[in-house]
Amino acid sequence: MLDSVVFQEMSFNEFPEIIEFEQMINSFGSIPYFKINEGLPLNLMRIEGKDFINFSSYNYLGLNGNEEVMTFTKQAIDKYGTSVSASRLVSGEIDLHRALEQKIAQFLCVEDSLVQVGGYVTNVDIVGNVVDKSDLILIDSYAHRSIIEGTILSQARVKTFRHNDMAHLALRLEKLRSKYRRVLIVVEGIYSMDGDICRLPELVDLKKRYGAILMVDEAHSLGTIGKNGRGVTSHFGIDSKDVDILMGTLSKSASSCGGYIAGSEKFINYLRYNSPSFIFSAGISPANTAAAYKSFEIFENDSRFTKKLKDNSSYFLKGVKEIGFDTGLSEGTQIIPLIFGNSDVAREFSNRLIEAGINALPIIYPAVKESEARIRFFISSLHTVEDLDYTLKVLEKLKSSTMLGVEK
Repeated sequence: MLDSVVFQEMSFNEFPEIIEFEQMINSFGSIPYFKINEGLPLNLMRIEGKDFINFSSYNYLGLNGNEEVMTFTKQAIDKYGTSVSASRLVSGEIDLHRALEQKIAQFLCVEDSLVQVGGYVTNVDIVGNVVDKSDLILIDSYAHRSIIEGTILSQARVKTFRHNDMAHLALRLEKLRSKYRRVLIVVEGIYSMDGDICRLPELVDLKKRYGAILMVDEAHSLGTIGKNGRGVTSHFGIDSKDVDILMGTLSKSASSCGGYIAGSEKFINYLRYNSPSFIFSAGISPANTAAAYKSFEIFENDSRFTKKLKDNSSYFLKGVKEIGFDTGLSEGTQIIPLIFGNSDVAREFSNRLIEAGINALPIIYPAVKESEARIRFFISSLHTVEDLDYTLKVLEKLKSSTMLGVEK
């Protein structure tokens, strides 16, 4: 008989990675994250009883807080409650679900769409399940973490190509396409860290030439570019049906929460019965469904929201460039990074902005490379010229401060 082995009791508190993280976070002194927002995240947000100019929210079109959206949402709660209480496959389907999906499909000029409970899980699910170990996934090197997680789930072979480098993607396809049953190319419409736009015309050309599947994540491009916010296909004047999978989130321009996949009718119908995160999750709540539906209805019929966003973004980007900040690749979008290349400097700069009444948060290592540490500004259609001018004056003043380690 073998002697029984006595194992030492395990405690999360003793895990090396947890100890290391606690030491790191404690070294920060002032932590800029998890500040409690005490009201609506508009051009201003209230933290600890004080108003700050808000550059840290995805409320790009200002529809979170819009009276029409809130009224329609409250009506949906009165009719359906706060949850659909089941997977839509069984008894969690409400008419608003299909109304929203048809609205999204019609808005994007595709045949159908499917709404899920979260944007992150939508990416993981679709990338993880449309291909398998017989296939290849080619992703932009700046792809969102949710896309990367999906590639791991898929068990497909994964290769990156240099960011927005179509020549490098072409080389990958030329070398590898014949070795795999299917090839899935995944990019973002607007890249969330850098604020630049994918090169869709070239992507579509390569996709057709090599018989690949093209997926575009429009989390940040829906509602912000293209005619009335129709996204990257409209921005480039490309037929939406030339993109096999259009993915997007509802938590930004659509002032709600959730994700969607849009594409051909047969593909979407297949997902209704075969998408794990859809069939094994409760349906998106009535409130979230209603808020998204009304948001789409508003910006579909009124171009002022996207126009104001574009004007604000252009104005602010021009201003920070004139001051001399490194804004990286940002061009023509509402995402404007200030790149410092040092996490301590970015964190301290953010703290100084807070002291001046401006809420803009640092993105630091390991979320990005140390050399790419930054503060990321999200512009909204709600920002006033006064908001932007005041912020630019503060940035110019801080830029000249040698104690922050920022070059003059």
